[in-house]
Parts: sequence; structure tokens; C-alpha cells
Amino acid sequence: MLATLRARFEKHRARHDALAWADIDARIGGNGQALATLQRMEDTGGEPDVIAFDAATGVVTFCDCSAESPAGRRSLCYDREARTSRKENAPAGSAVEMAGEIGIELLTEEEYHALQQLGRFDTKTSSWLKAPDAVRTLGGAIFGDRRYDRVFVYHNGAQSYYAARGFRGMLRV
Repeated sequence: MLATLRARFEKHRARHDALAWADIDARIGGNGQALATLQRMEDTGGEPDVIAFDAATGVVTFCDCSAESPAGRRSLCYDREARTSRKENAPAGSAVEMAGEIGIELLTEEEYHALQQLGRFDTKTSSWLKAPDAVRTLGGAIFGDRRYDRVFVYHNGAQSYYAARGFRGMLRV
């Protein structure tokens, strides 16, 4: 996993041009739990990469940087409540549940916009985002994508799911 992460880190220097791999390796190299989570992100198509490093705390932030929403995390409704509320054609899982199983957090709307500053993501797919409590309480959820060279955030019923909608996650180590 370290070799994969390092190769991606070097290939996409623009995402973290002020960082050195030695700083990242020092933080995650011996952290079995973090490496296992990063491997699960990789195995589901996320292509995790470093997007931030807090020099004061040493915290490294990894995010799914696959061009499209991770292929192994699509056709999911938003959360368990939404999944169990479906009487017919229930999806196999939910974004929130799967994120918990992987050990990552869904991106907030703000984090999604920040990620989109680092590249062009979700030009053919969309990704569930962490729904604000007020939206979720009313039965909704939000998702984002990039179309027409703009980033859009939309709403949908939390119980909905689509083959082209998945989710991206973050891991802070």
C-alpha cells in the first residue's frame, strides 16, 4: 500500500506541492490501522491521495481522488434509515454505513468544493456528501458533481440511489 500511495503522491504533486513524502511516510508508515483503511479505500476504487498536511499537529488528510466516484461504492442510498425505509428495490447498502465499515468520513459540502480545486472530479458520476442535520431530518440528503466546468451540489431523497452515484471519503491520520 505504501508503494501505491507514494507513486500516486509523486504523480500528482499539484495536490500537495509543498509536502515531502518523508513527512507522510513518517506519519503512516508504521500505522497498521491507517494502512488498512487506505487499502480498503483503494480496494473500492477510491485512489486515496494526500490533500492536506497540518504541520502544527502532524495530521495528514487523505481523500478519494479517483476521477469518478469510486466504482466499488455506487448504487447506495444515503444511510441505514433510508435503506431500511425502502419497501421495494432496496439497495445493497448505504454510503454512511459503508464509510463506517471502511473507516472514513463522507466529505462535507465545503470539503467537496476544496477537493474540486485540486482537480476535475465527478464529471460523469456524482458523490453523496455529508447531509446537514436539518436536511436529513426532513428526509433529504445532498450530493455533488462537476458539470459544465462548475461544481454543483444538489438534493435528493436519502432513500434514492443510482448506478452513477457513490461517495468519496476522507481519512485524517
